[in-house]
Amino acid sequence: MSTTTAKRSGGAHSPGSDPDLTPRFRPGPLGRLGVRGEHATLVTAVWILLIVGLGAFAPQVEQSLSGAGWQADGSESVAARELAQKSFGGNASSAIQVVVHSTDGPVTDGRGAEVIAQVTAILEDEPRIADVVAPVPEATLSQDGTTAIVLAGAGVDTNEMVRVATDLKGELQDLSGDGVQVNPTGSSLLWSDFNEANLKAMLTSEMVSWPVTMAILVLAFGALVAAGLPLILTLAGLVASAGSLVLINQLVPVSIWAMNFAMMFALALGIDYALFLVVRYRASRMGSGNSARQAVAETMDTAGKAVLLSGATVLVSLSAVMLVPSPSFRSMAGGIMLSVVFVLAATLTLLPLVLFKLDHQINKFSLPWVKTGEHRSPKFAAWGERLWKRPLVWGLASLVVLLALATPVIGLRTAMPSIKVLPEDASARIGYDLVQESFGKGAPGTLQIVMDKADAKAAADVLASDEGIAGAMPAMPATDDSELVLIQAVPTVDPSDPALADTVDRLRADLPAGALVGGAAVENLDLKTQLDESTPLVIGVVLVLGFLLLLVALQAPLISLLGTLASLLSTAAAFGVARLVFQEGIGAGLFGFESQGFLDAWAPVFFFAMIFAIAMDYTVFLLASAKEHYEHSGDPKDAMVGSLAHSGRVIFAAGAVMVAVFFTFALSGPLPPKEMGIVLGVAVLLDAFLVRLVLLPVMLRLTGKAAWWSPRWLRRVLPAITFSHG
Repeated sequence: MSTTTAKRSGGAHSPGSDPDLTPRFRPGPLGRLGVRGEHATLVTAVWILLIVGLGAFAPQVEQSLSGAGWQADGSESVAARELAQKSFGGNASSAIQVVVHSTDGPVTDGRGAEVIAQVTAILEDEPRIADVVAPVPEATLSQDGTTAIVLAGAGVDTNEMVRVATDLKGELQDLSGDGVQVNPTGSSLLWSDFNEANLKAMLTSEMVSWPVTMAILVLAFGALVAAGLPLILTLAGLVASAGSLVLINQLVPVSIWAMNFAMMFALALGIDYALFLVVRYRASRMGSGNSARQAVAETMDTAGKAVLLSGATVLVSLSAVMLVPSPSFRSMAGGIMLSVVFVLAATLTLLPLVLFKLDHQINKFSLPWVKTGEHRSPKFAAWGERLWKRPLVWGLASLVVLLALATPVIGLRTAMPSIKVLPEDASARIGYDLVQESFGKGAPGTLQIVMDKADAKAAADVLASDEGIAGAMPAMPATDDSELVLIQAVPTVDPSDPALADTVDRLRADLPAGALVGGAAVENLDLKTQLDESTPLVIGVVLVLGFLLLLVALQAPLISLLGTLASLLSTAAAFGVARLVFQEGIGAGLFGFESQGFLDAWAPVFFFAMIFAIAMDYTVFLLASAKEHYEHSGDPKDAMVGSLAHSGRVIFAAGAVMVAVFFTFALSGPLPPKEMGIVLGVAVLLDAFLVRLVLLPVMLRLTGKAAWWSPRWLRRVLPAITFSHG
C-alpha cells in the first residue's frame, strides 16, 4: 500500500528530475515504480525466467497434483482409516474394490473365475497395493453368486491411492467381455473418475470461455491489441502458478482442484485488473495528452493503487479458508491465492512496462466508433444522475430483487457429494450400483470399526441391536502384533442418506470406549461436521478483515461498513438461487445434471470466500474512484456520479467477462464445477449490476458527506492513502 499525494511525497523526485513529468505531478511509490525505465530490463528478465522456468513444470500439473484430501484432519474417521491401513493389510476406506459381475451364471465358474484370477494377478503386481483379498461367500460374494468383489488393500496414502486407481482402472476394465463385467469402485476410484471428468469439463469450458472472453474484451476495449493484453498477462500468471503448484506438491500434497479453481479465478481477476489499468492509461495518454511516462505514473498512482488494494482484499478473503482443517480446502485456497499473487504481480510490474512500450500501438485494430481516450462514460454519468435524483426508487427496487432471491437460502440443505456427481458411465458409479444391487443399499458405505480385541463381543452386540445396521462381519484380527480387531458393518441406508449420520452418532455413543468408527461415508460425515463448525468462523473472519482493509483504503468507517455489508446481499441471493437449482432441481435438465437434493457441503464456506473476494474487488474499484473525486471536490454528488462515470463501464465490462467465464463452467462436466459456475456466475451478475452499479451508489447518495467522514483519532492511526493525483 502506498501513501501518495503531492503534499506527502516531497523529496521523492524534484519537479524537474524527469522531463516527461510535469512540475505539478509528483508520483507516489507505485507511480515511481511505473516510470523507472532503468528497471524495464530487470522486470522483463525476471518474468521471462519465471515463465520459462516455472512453465517447464506446468504441463505436469494435472498428473502431479493430488486427487484426494477431502477429510477432516484429527477426526475419528481419519484415525480409524490410518489404523485400518496399518494393521489390517490396507483394508481401509481408500482400498480399491474391483467388482466382477457375470450375466451367465455364477461368477466363480468358467469365464468369471478366469477374470477374477486375472484381476488378482494385476493387483498383486502393483507394489502400491497391500493385501489382495479374494471374494468371500456371504461377505464379498453375493447370495446369487453373480457378483464378487476383489479387495485391493491400500499400501500408500489416500492421494497416491487415487493415482493407483487411475493407473489400474483401464487395464481392469479391459478384462470385461464374454458375459463378464469388471468395474473398479470405492472412494479412490470415485476421485479418480471425478478428476478425469472434471479435467475434460475444465478443458471444454476453457475452449468456450476464451473466445467469449476475447469478444467481450474487444467490445470493452474497442481494440484488438488492447483486448489481448489481459489474456496474455493472465496466461503468464497461470503458467507461473501452475509450475509453482507442481513444485509445492513435492513438499506438501496439493489438490488438483487448486489448479482448477486457480484457472477460473485468475482469468477473471486478471482481466479485471488489466481492464482497469488499460482504460486509465488510455484516458491519461490519449484523452488528456500526457506523455507516456506520466500516463503510466498517473495510472499506477490511481488505478494501480486500487488494483493493489483489491488484490490484498481477495487474498485476505481467501486466506480465511485456511482455518478449515482439511488438506483439500487449504490447498485449494492456497492455489488460488498463489495464482492471484502472480496475476497481481504481472499487472503491477509487467503491464505498465508493456503499456509504455506499446503506447499508441495498443489502439491497433480499433473498432471504428471507439474513442480510445475516453475515460468518462456519458451513459454511466447519466445513470449516476438518474440515481442521484431518485435514489429510493432504484435502491428499493434492487433491494427487493436481492432479498427475493435470497429468501430460499433459509431452507438450504447441505451434504457431502453423492455418487451422482459422477457421469453414469463412470466405472466407480457402475461398480457402486452393482454393489448396491447385490449386497444391499448401504453396502457402498460399509462402516469400519477398529477396537481392542477385548471389546469385540460388546461391539458386536451393539451392532446387532442397532436399527441402522443391516449386518456385520465377524471381527478381523490385526495382521501386525497389535491387539486390535476390525469389524465391518453394512448400514441399512444409502451412504448419502442423512439417516446414516444418526446411525454413526448412536454407534459412537454406544460402542465401547476407544472404539473408532470410520469408513469412506463416515469420513464425509466428519468433514461435513467440521465444515458446519468452521463456516461461521470463516464468514466472520472474512467480514472483519474485509471491513478493515476497506477502512484502511478509504479512511471512512461508514461507507467501508456499508460496502462490506452490501456484499452479503449478493452472496445470500446467489445461495438462494443455488437452493432452487441444485436442491430443488429447477433447471437440472437445462444444465445437464441429476439433482442430489442438496448443495454440496463444501460450497457455503468456500464459495462465500470466493464471492466475497470478487464483490470486494468491485467495491474497491467503485469506492476508490468515488474517493478520488471526493478528494478533488469535496462534493458528495461529484463523488457518486463521477465514480459511476469513470468506473461504471469498467465494472460493467469486467462483470460481463466474469459471468461469461463462470457460466461456461456450468455447461459441462460433473456436478461440482456446475455448482461453482452457477453460484459464482449468479453472484457476480447480481453484485456487479445490482449492488455496485445501483445499491452502493444509492448508499453514497443517501449518506452524503457522512460517507466520507472519519474521526481525527482514526486518521492519525491509519496510514495516509489517497487516490487523487496531480
